[in-house]
Amino acid sequence: MADEQAMDEVVRFTSDLIRVDTTNRGGGDCQERPAAEYAAEQLAGAGLEPMMLERTRGRTNVVARIEGTDPSADALLVHGHLDVVPAEAADWSVPPFSGEVRDGVVWGRGAVDMKNMDAMILAVVRAWARQGVRPRRDLVVAFTADEEASAVDGSGFLADRHPELFEGCTEGISESGAYTFHAGGRQIYPIAAGERGTGWIELTARGRAGHGSKVNKENAVTRLAAAVTRIGEHAWPLRLTPTVRAALAELAALYGVEPDLDDVDGLLTKLGPAAKLVEATVRNSANPTMLNAGYKVNVIPGEAVAHVDGRYLPGTEDEFRVTLDQLTGPDVDWEFSHREVALQAPLDSPTYARMRAAVEEFAPEGHVVPYCMSGGTDAKQFSRLGITGYGFAPLKLPEGFDYQALFHGVDERVPVEALHFGVRVLDRFLRTA
Repeated sequence: MADEQAMDEVVRFTSDLIRVDTTNRGGGDCQERPAAEYAAEQLAGAGLEPMMLERTRGRTNVVARIEGTDPSADALLVHGHLDVVPAEAADWSVPPFSGEVRDGVVWGRGAVDMKNMDAMILAVVRAWARQGVRPRRDLVVAFTADEEASAVDGSGFLADRHPELFEGCTEGISESGAYTFHAGGRQIYPIAAGERGTGWIELTARGRAGHGSKVNKENAVTRLAAAVTRIGEHAWPLRLTPTVRAALAELAALYGVEPDLDDVDGLLTKLGPAAKLVEATVRNSANPTMLNAGYKVNVIPGEAVAHVDGRYLPGTEDEFRVTLDQLTGPDVDWEFSHREVALQAPLDSPTYARMRAAVEEFAPEGHVVPYCMSGGTDAKQFSRLGITGYGFAPLKLPEGFDYQALFHGVDERVPVEALHFGVRVLDRFLRTA
């Protein structure tokens, strides 16, 4: 069992890591090294020998291995990223990089995404060092750079250039799972067993440049706008993966409704607030997000560009590509500016069962269900090494605490008690994994 010092440390580590501004603005504009040095120092204090690795100066990753008691067992990867998305201080109730602890809550950018989990990992590892605990299987602990952009300086770099550090790893855990989701008086703990694939797309329309006062049937802006509208209004068909089917079945049983998978939209309506856990993952999606064209109001440009955030379910990438070809039409070209695979993890694995058991031990009133993430994590890059990824960053949250809205949101924060719960559950799981 994690000790009281671990409970103090997880709060301090979360706060300290938040104070290290690791804002990732994309395009290489980030410096994770100070946070990496902090994490490495804590790991070294637990008797480990962390390695610090960089593809680009200042974009630092940390990797350490904890030897297990069973050398025949497969290793488990436990990973978290050190970078965070930008925060506009004027919009926040507290300075976003203050790490302030107020009324039992730790405030700041990264409090839920995902310096809280980083802190929980460090607290558990250090508690084990004090208690002389060793896990059953080898654990590889990794803190990565660049997850909030392309991951080329983080998990992508580690998977491609340092695969030997992950030798023996068959499974991994990271963010976005095992948190309390309150719905209709029930406490649900979704564990992620899948992710939609990432397809960030650049559209380019070309036409005939000319004077803004002249008739122009080859207007690049018009062509682009038409394609963007078709994409934004497209009704993607239902595509149920095994993970989503299981989620719908378990939620239907929990709420006592018929699990009619021939009428998924009707079933989602019957599930009420719990539908939020699955509604974004019953279909592919493509949302236009950026437009760029022209340089003067009376000049028709010869080219116009748009960006689309596309996401596709496991097994549907080919369909996604064909659909984009149809929606863009003959006058607009498209290509992936960033692409990563969709993931699916088995629900009948001993690892999933142990995650469920760990949550249920400390939240017996809760209901564990599987779910598929609508977005993606570093598990995509680590999957290149044959590592199956789960989302498991446990937090017990009070009713009314909108965890999902705080991801990349204003006033990001995490309750101290949630961190304590997370340490206990993570400790329990990792001891038995």
